Amino acid sequence: MIKDDIISYRKMCDIENVQTLQRGMNFRLNPNYSVILMSQRKNAPYTDQIIEDELKIIYEGHDIPKTKDIDNPKKYDQPLKTKTGKLTENGKFVESVNNYKKGKMPERIRVYEKIFPGVWSYRGLFNLIDYQHIISEDRKVFRFELKLTEHEIDETILLKQRSRIIPTEVKMEVWKRDGGKCVICKATDELHFDHDIPYSKGGSSITVENVKILCARHNLSKSDKIE
Repeated sequence: MIKDDIISYRKMCDIENVQTLQRGMNFRLNPNYSVILMSQRKNAPYTDQIIEDELKIIYEGHDIPKTKDIDNPKKYDQPLKTKTGKLTENGKFVESVNNYKKGKMPERIRVYEKIFPGVWSYRGLFNLIDYQHIISEDRKVFRFELKLTEHEIDETILLKQRSRIIPTEVKMEVWKRDGGKCVICKATDELHFDHDIPYSKGGSSITVENVKILCARHNLSKSDKIE
C-alpha cells in the first residue's frame, strides 16, 4: 500500500487479516505494528487532526464503553485501565510512549481514515511518539501524537510522489466529483487519489482541481508525467 490508496472496509479487513475492525484503536493487531482508524468528518465521535504539513497526526483516545449504567460515555474520563486493572487501548498506547521515552523503538502504527461510509483511505505508517492527558469539556482525555515514519517519507521521494498527504476535505470533494471511479477507465477497484500535476513538479495537494481518482493501472502508467 501507498499513501492515499482508496480501499473498502472489507479490503481493509482483508489487508489486516481480520474478520472485522470494530475498534478505532488496535494495539499490536499485527506483531510488527498497531492499527488505528481515524476520522475528520463532522460527525466523527473523536477529535482527530492532521497537522504540521500533514505529516503528523493528533489522535484522540477512546471513551469508556457504553453500558446500561453508562448512557453517555462523554461524561466520563477516558480510561487508562479497565475495572479489573488491565490496560485499555489507551493504556497500551500510553505505556508504549513511556517505553519510547526510555529509549525503546517507537510503536509503528498503520493509519486508515474514513472518508465516507464504506470508503477508507490509507494514511501511511506512523510512529507513536508522545501523548497528553488533558482536560477537555470537563473531563480528561488522551491526545496521542503520531509522526510519519522516515521510511514513508523516503519512499515517497524515491517514487517521485508528493510528501504531503491530500487533505480529507479535498478527498471528499474529489470522490463526489469523480463518482468514486477512475476518471480514465471508470474502474472501481484499486483506486488512488492522484495529482494532475505531481507535487514534485509544483502541483498542489490542497486544491480539488489538481486531484483526481485513478485506478492502480493508470496511476502507474502515468508515473510523474504531466498529462
